[in-house]
Amino acid sequence: MELRHVRYFDAVADTLNFTRAAERLHVTQSTLSHQIRQLEEELGLVLFDRGHKRVALTEAGEMLRSHLVPALQQIDRGLQALSREPEAISGELRIGTTHSFNTRLVPLCVSSFLAYHPGMRVTVEELSAELIARRIASGHLDLGVSYRPQDRPELWFEPLYNEELRLVVADKHPFAKRRRVRMIELNRCRMVLLPPQFSTRKLLDDCFEAAGAQPLVIAQLNSIAPMLELIRQTDLAGIIAETAVSPSAGLRMVPLEDPTPIRTPGLLWKKGGNRSPTVKHMASVIRRAASGHAG
Repeated sequence: MELRHVRYFDAVADTLNFTRAAERLHVTQSTLSHQIRQLEEELGLVLFDRGHKRVALTEAGEMLRSHLVPALQQIDRGLQALSREPEAISGELRIGTTHSFNTRLVPLCVSSFLAYHPGMRVTVEELSAELIARRIASGHLDLGVSYRPQDRPELWFEPLYNEELRLVVADKHPFAKRRRVRMIELNRCRMVLLPPQFSTRKLLDDCFEAAGAQPLVIAQLNSIAPMLELIRQTDLAGIIAETAVSPSAGLRMVPLEDPTPIRTPGLLWKKGGNRSPTVKHMASVIRRAASGHAG
């Protein structure tokens, strides 16, 4: 069944006259009759009782119309919405994000959002997950791209996808040519990691403990870009989400196992708050962008 079949069926059902329906649709009566017959053959049902004096819906036709007409109206509303010019909305949207998502995901989403709402101002703050939760709870941020907060019943967390953290090393590092590295192999490995206040670092510390590994944390940096540059220039290894690392010469990403560090980013906002249309739109933009990482 194609959309034109639905429109032809609706026109005949509304007018109960093939001639008037054809005029409304700007097609010939023979074309309309042929399309309706195609629809009936596909369904294996007679939809119209074609009497000598009038056309009437059969019981099957009545049932089909009761379901198809609301669907057709919804399709038309969607097409009308697409044809409208973007709304001239102004104001400010305040977003909090952790460092990983501010590297690629959030800038991409802000670009898409501003293309639709050029009158808006968007402020993005790169913060720790705990600070994002605190500022959303206090009303200083409208939306967060972060991780599930602990002991924050006043906040709502919507998971987006699961992502693996991977070992990042320079191309001359002993692990650079490995297909996989077990966490226990990082025991006494010279590493650069995020500081302990970051939720990702807490996740990694739990993984090290579960594997019985104690890496040598030579450096702690609170931003991804300088961490990657340090890895490129030294023998230090790091553990970073693949989505936060752009393809770059001189670096290798290696999957980790036993255990594999996995985290779940998501959207964060205050429960019970009246989310504005712009917040809802930005959330939908982030969902679409994040769907490419799902699975």
